[in-house]
Amino acid sequence: MIDINNLSLTYDSKTIIVHELNLEMNAGTITALVGPNGCGKSTLLRGISRLLKPVSGSVLLDGQSVHAMKAKDLARKLGILPQSPSAPEGLTVHELVAQGRYPHQSWLQQWSREDEKVVQAALQTTNLSMFADRPVDTLSGGQRQRAWIAMALAQQTDVLLLDEPTTYLDMAYQIDVLDLLDELNEQGRTIVMVLHDLNQAARYADTIVAMRGGQIVAKGAPADVVTPQNILQVYGLQAKVVVDPITATPMCIPIGRRRQVTNLTT
Repeated sequence: MIDINNLSLTYDSKTIIVHELNLEMNAGTITALVGPNGCGKSTLLRGISRLLKPVSGSVLLDGQSVHAMKAKDLARKLGILPQSPSAPEGLTVHELVAQGRYPHQSWLQQWSREDEKVVQAALQTTNLSMFADRPVDTLSGGQRQRAWIAMALAQQTDVLLLDEPTTYLDMAYQIDVLDLLDELNEQGRTIVMVLHDLNQAARYADTIVAMRGGQIVAKGAPADVVTPQNILQVYGLQAKVVVDPITATPMCIPIGRRRQVTNLTT
């Protein structure tokens, strides 16, 4: 359980990005944060992960303040994949994934058989075993994203936070990454991710949190959040919402100023 109470966040102590936000995220679910650019989605994710100190309010993980936890203790419970992460040139996939074991090591206990076992399992889960010795910077975009997810898996945390995990990926790789996250959720992990694609959020999330101006406009099941009224309020965009023929989830069809068919009957 992630419990956010009256949370306000800023980068420069002058402009409040997230305003007194209250939100609960249940364990074992997928939550998607959506909204226009600059609405506070990524800022909220940084606040949850303790990368950003709050102006006021608190973030509780299983009832304990994340800001009161030791760094390694938090890293054993919560993993984060930032937006557009980068690895040092020449770093191999295995070396990158192995960095996820850092929270479980100490000066008394360095690399162990258990660490190697966990890394190999993370590589296998993400279908990267054959690329273990390849430099990360030689992989395709989708493979690189899976490598970073594998590193987060190697942390063995119950919670994964991901900031736009499908950014810059083509359609096939986007679905590949989202399917992987869905499988990890089925294994018991709690997933919180920022997504720009509202239809992907509706397909994969149990709960959608729609934000605008640093506040929550709507929160709930996809069918309750993805409505023409909410889309207009959040994005300032008129849209038609239909049922996705593949997943039976709501699907947003934006209405632009051009190329409209005026005699739609469905």
